[in-house]
Amino acid sequence: MGYSQKRVGADGKPRYTAVYHDVRGERRSAGTFSSKRDADRAWQKAEARLGEGRLNDPRRGRQTFRRYVTEEWLPHQVIEASTREAYTYQIGKHILPWFGPMRMNEIMPSHVREWVTGLQARQVSPATIQKVRFILSAIFTAALNDVTFLHPCKGVKTPTVPRKPLKIITPEQFDAIYEALPDPLSKLLVETGIETGLRWGELTELRVGDLDPATRVLTVSRAVVQVDPKFHPSGGRFLVKDYPKDGEYRCLKLSQQLAAKLTAHIADNGLAAGALIFPMPPQPSPAVRLRALPDITTLGLTKPNAAGRQYRHGTMSGYNAGRCRCQHCKDAAAVYRAQRRLAGKDAPRRPRMVDTDGHISRDWFRLRVWKPALERAGLTFSVRAHDLRHAHASWLLAGGADLQMVKERLGHGSISTTEK
Repeated sequence: MGYSQKRVGADGKPRYTAVYHDVRGERRSAGTFSSKRDADRAWQKAEARLGEGRLNDPRRGRQTFRRYVTEEWLPHQVIEASTREAYTYQIGKHILPWFGPMRMNEIMPSHVREWVTGLQARQVSPATIQKVRFILSAIFTAALNDVTFLHPCKGVKTPTVPRKPLKIITPEQFDAIYEALPDPLSKLLVETGIETGLRWGELTELRVGDLDPATRVLTVSRAVVQVDPKFHPSGGRFLVKDYPKDGEYRCLKLSQQLAAKLTAHIADNGLAAGALIFPMPPQPSPAVRLRALPDITTLGLTKPNAAGRQYRHGTMSGYNAGRCRCQHCKDAAAVYRAQRRLAGKDAPRRPRMVDTDGHISRDWFRLRVWKPALERAGLTFSVRAHDLRHAHASWLLAGGADLQMVKERLGHGSISTTEK
């Protein structure tokens, strides 16, 4: 039972602290007020909120879906950082706008079916609908017999997700991509990927100590994931996990050729035992863009704005008041801002650099290395870096390898995943 504790403030006036006890019996404060009535209301509200967290309390079901998900389920769900990031995005975009204001005990299967058809009407892909329905089902599985006594996702179907056949690159196509890569490091990275079938996070987290040159055995014991800094425990961009995706270490025998290349690469670059085998290459400073400004008297006038006024192109008036976004007006705005920064009136803009702790950024590799190589190789279909893993498995199976052996080499948790 809570109470109001009277005390005298520094000004000599009475003050009242709202006191209540949490579920562990510890004394807590719900704030300090100038009147006993306000303090009484505060500790009573605190106890009411506390009651929402008690088992089998009917008030638990009366809380909103938004409160349960954002304050209970998502913060305390034991999931990977990358999964938490994906869940947070999908919940915020597709689930909370519909179910957020609803009470937990009022959500019925009919509401979930209506939500699914609403997603279809918005042309959300069947694969995304299936994913967000899985997340919603996980939320109510955790809430069942605690917050609600009905699982509204039971019996609710989602649109069929068509299975598209995998397009496996041929050895000749891989050779074309390999030759189109820009530097020896990216070539060695891709060659290691096609021979080992490692996931991107496993490949880019390989360190010198993981390779035994004498036996040519590569040990896969860690993986790195790239996340938004707000989902990283210390605000970083790359999070190293002390286990691969399947949770089990695995050892791969490398060919003599690849082992020799990796050993030479380590020796030539003087890499220590704990160093990354494939570090992020040095990033050149962004090139300075020179702008040639024309004579503004020859550029003419902007279109009339809302007030009917016109301004010269290539001026700040045209950019701001005229709302013109032609290249001349944008150049004028860029020059104006640069002059202010040069004069110390504005803070200089930080150069756009890849945020990395030494690991290769997936997006940087895809945009700066992989896609240009595909264009130079002349491939007529899209190939992801992850598709090297599929090619590795397919080439092994085509060569007569046992399905179970391929499963263990790839680190799949189920053989059905390998069969796909």
